[in-house]
Order: sequence, then C-alpha cells, then structure tokens
Amino acid sequence: MRKWYISAFIFSLALALAAAGCSKKVVQRVEPDEVIDLSGKWNDTDSRLVSEEMIADCLNHPWLTKHATKYSKDPVVIVGAIRNKSSEHIAVGTFISDIERALVNSGDVSVVASSLERQDLREEKADQARFSTIESLKKQGVELGADYMLTGQINTIVDQEKGEKVVFYQTDLNLIDIETNSKVWLGQKKIKKFIERKRVSY
Repeated sequence: MRKWYISAFIFSLALALAAAGCSKKVVQRVEPDEVIDLSGKWNDTDSRLVSEEMIADCLNHPWLTKHATKYSKDPVVIVGAIRNKSSEHIAVGTFISDIERALVNSGDVSVVASSLERQDLREEKADQARFSTIESLKKQGVELGADYMLTGQINTIVDQEKGEKVVFYQTDLNLIDIETNSKVWLGQKKIKKFIERKRVSY
C-alpha cells in the first residue's frame, strides 16, 4: 500500500513538472505610446490621453486671453490635489506628471513646483546659504507665486453582470483663481470601457 502512495506521488510530481515545462514566459519590448489594454482598468494610455485632451481644452478658453489682457504676461499655474475616488487603484502621481507636462509643453503658461517640491527646494537654498559661494548662491524670497491652481478628481461607475462589465470613468478638473477663489475653467472627460470575459474551449 505504501508503494502505491509513493508511485502516485512520483506520478503527480512528474505531471506538475511537465505542466510547468509547457508554459513559457515571453517578454517583449513595445513602444511606450502603444495602446495595450489587458485588464480594462485605467492605464498609462488613459492617463496620457485624458491629460492632453483636458489641458488642450483648458487652454482654449477665455480665461487665458483675459489674463494676458489684464496682466500682459503668461499665467502661473500650480497643480494641486487630484483625488482618486474611483473603485480601483490609479497612479495619480503619473496623471499629475502628465498634466504638468501638457501645461509646460503648451508654452502658454508657467508651471511652479508643488508644495512638497518647494519644501525640498527651500531646504536646498537654506543649505546653499551656509555652504555655497556668493556667486552661485540662490536667493531666498524670490519664488514665483501661482495665479491659478488646478485641482480635480477621478470617479468610476461599474455595471457588471456575469462575464460582462462596463466601467465608466469621469475625470473632473477645476482651474481656480487663487486670489479670488473663482473657478475660471471646469473640465470634464468621460471614458467608457466594455470588458467581456469569454470562455475558451479546447
């Protein structure tokens, strides 16, 4: 009886090793801007396209012309909190970076560092005040103040039945005049994804 258990164990082990030997992991490099949807969740393509489209819309509204007419200079924008209120994990930091890149690359506005980045910069300037030469020392108190703050949030609605699912993403961004607290632009971008899990017969 004991020999039978040993034989069965060896046979099971052999099957497991054979199954493992049949699978092969393949890694292929692709272009960073190539669209690949594996899970149907928010991904790098969504982040890039949403940020580019929304910032293009933002810079195509009257507030920009009004600011230039009133102050005769480009507006200064800071990107504030973008909150993920969706039902899934979203790399908000990447989305903020995409937004900042779209703003800077437009050439229409100046973008200043976030509060965390400013803290690091202030510590660096304080360090320079102690150890740097006079010629290379960066002055304190000459930071560029922002005129507007961009804030927003990402929400989702999920509708699911058996092997089918529809995920609706809504991104809302607000551009706010820091001095008056007035909202000068309200942007919204919607994405809807249909995800179907099909049974594969062999």
